Amino acid sequence: MQQTKKNISKKIEHPDRITEYFKEEWAVLLAVTISGIIYNIGLLAGPWFEGKMTGCLVNILGGSETFADMLILAALYVISIAVVQISRYIKRFYVRRFSNNVNKNMKQILYGSLVHKSWAQLLEEGAGNVMTKAILDVDDCVEGMRKFTTEIFDTGIAMAAYMGMLLWYDWRLALLCMIFPPVSYYIAEKMKDIVQKTGAAYKVQAGILSEATLDRADNAVTYRVFGCESERRKSYEKNLSDYEKSAVLANIWNSSLQPIYRIISMAGVIFILYFGGKNVLGTGWREWSVAAFATFLACFTKLADKSSKAARLFNAVHKAQVSWKRIKPLMVIPKDDAPKSGQPAGCADALVSVPALAVNNISFAYPESKNIYSDISFNAKPGEIIGVTGPVACGKSTLGRTFLCEYPYDGSIRLSGRELKDMTASERTGLVGYLGHDPELFNDSIANNVMMGDKGDCRQYLKMVCIDEEVNAMEDGTDTLVGSGGVRLSGGQAQRLALARTLCHMKPVMVLDDPFSALDRKTEVQVFHNLRSMAQNNIVILISHRLYLFPQMSRIIWMDNGRAIAGTHEELMEQCPEYAELYLEQAGGGSNDK
Repeated sequence: MQQTKKNISKKIEHPDRITEYFKEEWAVLLAVTISGIIYNIGLLAGPWFEGKMTGCLVNILGGSETFADMLILAALYVISIAVVQISRYIKRFYVRRFSNNVNKNMKQILYGSLVHKSWAQLLEEGAGNVMTKAILDVDDCVEGMRKFTTEIFDTGIAMAAYMGMLLWYDWRLALLCMIFPPVSYYIAEKMKDIVQKTGAAYKVQAGILSEATLDRADNAVTYRVFGCESERRKSYEKNLSDYEKSAVLANIWNSSLQPIYRIISMAGVIFILYFGGKNVLGTGWREWSVAAFATFLACFTKLADKSSKAARLFNAVHKAQVSWKRIKPLMVIPKDDAPKSGQPAGCADALVSVPALAVNNISFAYPESKNIYSDISFNAKPGEIIGVTGPVACGKSTLGRTFLCEYPYDGSIRLSGRELKDMTASERTGLVGYLGHDPELFNDSIANNVMMGDKGDCRQYLKMVCIDEEVNAMEDGTDTLVGSGGVRLSGGQAQRLALARTLCHMKPVMVLDDPFSALDRKTEVQVFHNLRSMAQNNIVILISHRLYLFPQMSRIIWMDNGRAIAGTHEELMEQCPEYAELYLEQAGGGSNDK
């Protein structure tokens, strides 16, 4: 994936500019241009041959031409149609290739941007809205670019060619007839605001519906157990109804105006029938034969059809503009695709030297909120395990997530003298590992969930977390699929599998948030022993609400009411009555044993 993003970044310097995608596909667009010119110039042959065959038929009835002359014209007509259609096929093939390439590049850039967003940013935006941007908005934007590229030839060049032919036959009548097509363009442009407004409303409702769908799927059991299905169904049906209404409005204004545009564009036929008839009778501006009249009428009909499509193109471009405005802020190639310091990509045996950690007076608050904790300080060096504990909602998990720098923090977190928040995202990724409450397992095999694309044997890491025997007992062993989110595993199995993945990709500093909460005491003791053995050259910050292993920690941080006390187990037993009370309760076989 990193190599793919590097390739894109070399080609597309400014992914937030639409023109860059056209420049990138210049070779494909050249093929579109050549085939498009041949196709659209060839379109003129149709009306010309139709007029000639009409005149030939009149002459056959008059006896001046024979049926053989008609056969020759018909054969040439068929050949011209064949050339036109082949050119049309080639043009459409390359236009579709252009749109596919742009779609791929846009989605790779957008997905890369989303991957580099913090968990907090994604959560704030909402999964439904992110899905809508990543799928519908990109598709709509590319579709607008495809239609624009197509209509340059199918409409723009074709209209110019038809206009030229009409002007050649009778420039006065041509100018008179061409008064009406611009009217359709004007109306289409005036519809810009309502097309964009209804299109934007549709995208918003699509995001809401996606969010509601995910909610129903994720919490289906909870709603059913607590008897909330009926209410949720009504709420979902309302979301579905709102989505349907917004989709209908968007489609009405985007699609149903086509017949109106065509009627307006075709109004010039009235002048052709009147003044063109005079030309045939010899009393008009030019002297025409029946063939010339038929050719002029056929040309104008095709011109009017192209004009109505041009007006519709305006609406398609307006719709694409809505989508582009939504995804443009995400069209950024991260500058730091590859780790620059810390651990290189790979497994735990690839670790480099581990820096010392110095945390001084850090405080943290979410935007527009009061501090979750304040003035926490501690130091750690390689081989140490720092235990973090405290009452429920005291900020333990928030402290762990602070090391991910999702939001700004006050104070200082320094690794070998470098401030953590001043590092690039990839540098932090190479230095800080994190395991949260949610195992975040993929719908893939056990082996792939551990190795994450790296080569190697995952069984040593499964053994480290005491799940190796359970995996061996499974029908497909390490190739067993865990299902979406690890749904086919128990809570303890999912938690240990996520921990095995974390150990496989050890970082100099590891933040583990309650990694043993779903384990029984015997398994927890064994996994902790293995962790301590494996992390002799790492700094581990272990957040837990169970304290019977805390005497083995190098240092302990007790958090309560936004404040913290740091020290060894023995020091906290003397200085912090709350910690001592909780520890003695659990050490005596309290309710926290599992």
